[in-house]
Amino acid sequence: MSEKTPLLHYRLTTTEPSDVSPHNGAKPGRDGQRRKDKTARKLGVVFGVVIPTLLSMFSVVVFLRIGFVVGQAGLYQAIAMFLVAYFIITMTVLSVCAISTNGALDAGGAYYMISRALGPEFGGSIGIMFFFANVCGSALYVLGLVEAVMSSFGIPEAVPGLHQVLPSGYWWSLLYGTVLLFLCFVVCLVGAHIYAKATFIIFIIVTTVLASIFISFFIVGPTVVILPDSLNSTSLSTANYSGFQLHTLKGNLLPSYTVDYTTGAMMSFASVFAVMFNGCTGIMAGSNMSGDLKNPSYSIPRGTLTAVLITFITYNVLSLLAACSCDRHLLQRDYSFLGDINIWPPLVTVGVYSSTVSAAMSNLIGASRILYALSKDNLFGGVLALVRKTSRSGNPWASVLVSWLLVQVVLFAGKLNTIAGIVTIFFLLVYAAVSLACLALEWASAPNFRPSFRCFTWHTCTLGILGCLVMMFLINAIYAFASIAFMLLLIMLIHYLGPISNWGYISQALIFHQVRKYLLMLDMRKDHVKFWRPQILLVVANPRSCTGLMTFINDLKKSGLYVLGHVKLGVLDGLPSDPLQSSYDSWLSLVDHLNIKAFVNLTLADSVRHGVQNLLFITGFGAMRPNTLVLGFYDDCTPQDHLQGKILLSTGYGLDTVSPSIDPQEQRSPCFPSVRGAEEPKDLQEEEYVSVIADAVKMGKNVTLARYFNQFNREEVLGSGGKIRGHRSMPGPFVDVWPLNLLRPDSSGYVDICSLFLLQMAGVLHETRAWSQARLRLFLCVEAGCSLKVEEETKLRVMLKELRLSAQVQTVTWDQVVALHWQRQEGKERENLVEAAQNEDRRDRNEEEEAEKEDGVQQFPNNAAQLTDEYICAVNSLIRRHGAPQPAVRFLYLPRPPADTSRYHAYLHHVDLLTRDLGPTLLIHGVTPVVTTDL
Repeated sequence: MSEKTPLLHYRLTTTEPSDVSPHNGAKPGRDGQRRKDKTARKLGVVFGVVIPTLLSMFSVVVFLRIGFVVGQAGLYQAIAMFLVAYFIITMTVLSVCAISTNGALDAGGAYYMISRALGPEFGGSIGIMFFFANVCGSALYVLGLVEAVMSSFGIPEAVPGLHQVLPSGYWWSLLYGTVLLFLCFVVCLVGAHIYAKATFIIFIIVTTVLASIFISFFIVGPTVVILPDSLNSTSLSTANYSGFQLHTLKGNLLPSYTVDYTTGAMMSFASVFAVMFNGCTGIMAGSNMSGDLKNPSYSIPRGTLTAVLITFITYNVLSLLAACSCDRHLLQRDYSFLGDINIWPPLVTVGVYSSTVSAAMSNLIGASRILYALSKDNLFGGVLALVRKTSRSGNPWASVLVSWLLVQVVLFAGKLNTIAGIVTIFFLLVYAAVSLACLALEWASAPNFRPSFRCFTWHTCTLGILGCLVMMFLINAIYAFASIAFMLLLIMLIHYLGPISNWGYISQALIFHQVRKYLLMLDMRKDHVKFWRPQILLVVANPRSCTGLMTFINDLKKSGLYVLGHVKLGVLDGLPSDPLQSSYDSWLSLVDHLNIKAFVNLTLADSVRHGVQNLLFITGFGAMRPNTLVLGFYDDCTPQDHLQGKILLSTGYGLDTVSPSIDPQEQRSPCFPSVRGAEEPKDLQEEEYVSVIADAVKMGKNVTLARYFNQFNREEVLGSGGKIRGHRSMPGPFVDVWPLNLLRPDSSGYVDICSLFLLQMAGVLHETRAWSQARLRLFLCVEAGCSLKVEEETKLRVMLKELRLSAQVQTVTWDQVVALHWQRQEGKERENLVEAAQNEDRRDRNEEEEAEKEDGVQQFPNNAAQLTDEYICAVNSLIRRHGAPQPAVRFLYLPRPPADTSRYHAYLHHVDLLTRDLGPTLLIHGVTPVVTTDL
C-alpha cells in the first residue's frame, strides 16, 4: 500500500445505536397504540441485542487497534489490559441487567433507566450528554470514513495510482462527509426497519471479514510488508509477517513503547490502555434497543452478556494470533496490517467501511431517539416541542432532522481529535450513571426493587462507578472535570427550570432510609440540657389568618423540629373516607410559598381540646417530638384574610407562588376555608382554650401564646431579603423581654425555670441570622429606694453574662403599680383576701408536688392572688410606656393556669388585659430546664 490509513483510533469512539424503535404516538386511541406497540416490539435476543452490541463493540477497533495494542504493550500487558477493561465493563453490564429486569422497560435505553431511577434532574442531564455524545460520535465516524476512503482513493501529492482519483482538501473532504452523512440521514428518515435491515447486512459483512482474517493467519505464508516510516514521509521500509513462529511470539511478549508513527506522540501504558478501552465499550447498544424488543427483561441480560463474552474471546484470540505471526516492527508501523496479510486485502477495507457506516448511522439514529425521548418527557418545557412530531408510522422525523443538522455542524470542524476524547468520556459518564442508579436502588432498599437478575451486589455497582471514573481521568483529566461540571450545571438547570415529574425520586428513598436509621440512633435517654433546642408544634385554626405567625415561629425554631398542626372537627364514623388526606397538598404548598421549614400534621377530633391532645401525643418520632406548644391568642379580634385577592400558582407539587389572578384556568385559590366572620361563633370556648394550656403543661410541654401577630410583617421588620433593613449604622428592631411574672407582684425572683426559658427563647431569636442585628431589651422591675435595687441589677447582669446573652438591662420602678395591688382595704376583707390567696397557693403546690412525683416534670407557682383589673391595666400601661421605640415583638411571662377550673375565665381575662394593645407579643410558660452555664 502506497499510503497507510491515519490513526483512526484517536478519532473513533464508542458506537451507541440508541433506541432505534419508532416511538408510538402517530395515531390517537388506545387500540391504535396497542397495535403499534405490537408491531414495533418484534426483535429477540440475537437481532435485538447481540448483533447491535457486537457491531458497537467491534466497530473498526477489531481491524485497526489490535496490532497497535500488541505492538506497543506486548502480549502480556495486552491481555492484562483486556482483563481490566472487561472487568470494568462487566461490572457496568451487571447493573444494566439488574435495572432492565426490574419491571417494564420502555424505549429510551440508558436514558430511560437513569431518569426513571435517579429522577428527572440526573436523568435529563445524562440524557443531554448522551445526545451530544451520539451527535459528535456520528460526526467522528463520518470523518473517519472520509479519511479511510481518501487514503485509498484520494489523489496523493506524489504520482497518483490508477485507483486514486478523488481530489483532496478541506472542502472536498467536507463534501464527501456531507454526502455520506446525507445517505445515513435518508436511511434514518425512512424508518427504523430499514436501519435494522442495513445493520443485519453489515453484521454479515463484518462476520465474513473476521472469518477471512482468522483463516488468513493460518493459510497465508511468510511475506514482506512495505510500509512508510511516518504518515507524511515518502520513504518506504519493510516489516515481516513470519507466520506462526516461536521466536516471533517471544519477541512480542514484553512491552516496547515507542513513538506513534501517525501522531508523533510517545506511547505509554495509560495512553495505549485508553485507546484500547474505547473499543471495548458500546455495551449499551442492546439495552438502547429496548423499544424494539419483544421482552427486554429477558433479552437484554442474555444478549449483552453474550456479546461481551464473544468480543472478549475475539480480542484475545486476535491478539495471540498477531503476537505469534507478526514482527514487532510491523505491528508498530502498520495499523492496517490485517489487510496486508489477508487472502484478499480489499476485504478488510470493505469491513472498515461497513463498520464505520454502521457506527455513524447508529449514532445518528440513537441521537434522534434520545432527543425525542427528552422532548416527550417535557424536561425543557417548550424548547423541544417541535421535535415531538412523528410520521404516521411513528418515526420521529423532526428529531432525526435536528440531529442530522447538528452532526452536519460538527462536520465543519474537520479534525475532531480533541472532541473524540470528550465524547468517550461522555459515554463513560453515562455508564457510571447506570451503575450509580443501580447502587442507589440497592442502597435505598426499596421493596419494589426486585430484579430477576440477581448476579450483582452493591460492590459490583461501586466497582463499575469507580472503574468508569478512573478511565475518564485516565483518558483526559481536564475533559473529565469539564464533563462532570457540565453535568452538574445541567442538573441545576433542570432542577430549577424543569417541570415536576411523576417518575419517583430515588433521593427520597435514600433520604427515608438514612432518616429512619438516624432516628433510631437518636435516643431520648441521651438528651442533655446543653443541646436542647426548641421543637415547636404550632396549632393553626385557619392558615389564612396567621401567615405572619407561621413565618415568625420559623425564625424561632433554631434548626429544631417545626410542625404545623390543625384540628378539624368531626368524627370518622359515618364519613366515607378521611377528609384530611386531600388537604395535605394545600398545606404543603402553603409551606413552600411561605418558604418555611415545617412539617404538617392534621387530625380529626370531636373537639379542639381532644385534637390538640392527639397532636401532642402522636406528633414526631422517637426523640424528634415537640417540646413547645404554640397557640394563637383567644380574643375577640376579627381574623384577617392575608391570602385574600391572591392566587397560588400550581407547578406540580401544589401552590407555590402568589400573584394577582390572571387566568383562572392556570391558577387556583388556596384550598382553605374562609376566615371566621365577626358574628360567627368560635370552635372552642374560653374554658376549653385554657384547658388546652393546662393539658400541655401536664404533659410536660412548654406553652407559648401568640397575640397580635396579624400585625407582624416580616418584610417590614427585617426587609424583603430577610435581613435588617437600612444601613449598618441604623439600629435594628427591638425585642423586649419582661422575665418577671407581672401577674404575681409578690414574686420578685428572676431565676426560676420559666423566666430562664423565656430568656432562652429570646436568645434563640436573636441568634437567628435574620434577627442578628436586633437588640434585646431586658426590663428589671424594682421598687424605688429599695436597697436591693443595685444588687438585683448586678445579679441580673451576671446571669446574662453566664448565659452568654447580649441585652440592654433597663430598670423600671413600679411602686405605684404594686401599690394598686396591695392597696389597703377594710381589715376583714383584706384578711379574707390574703387567706384565700394562701389557700389557693397551698392547693396548687400540693397538686404540683403530686405531679412532680408522678412524671418528674418540675412545676411552678401559680398566681393565685385576687388581681384587680385596675392593677393589670396599670401593668399594661407600664409596659407600653417603656416600649419606646416600638419593639418588633415582646416576650412576657405566662403564669400557669389555676388548678380550679372555675377560675379559667378570670385567668384568661387577666392575660387579655395584660397584653391588650401591646403589638406582637409572646406569652411564654416554660416547664423544662433549657439553659446551662457548664461547658
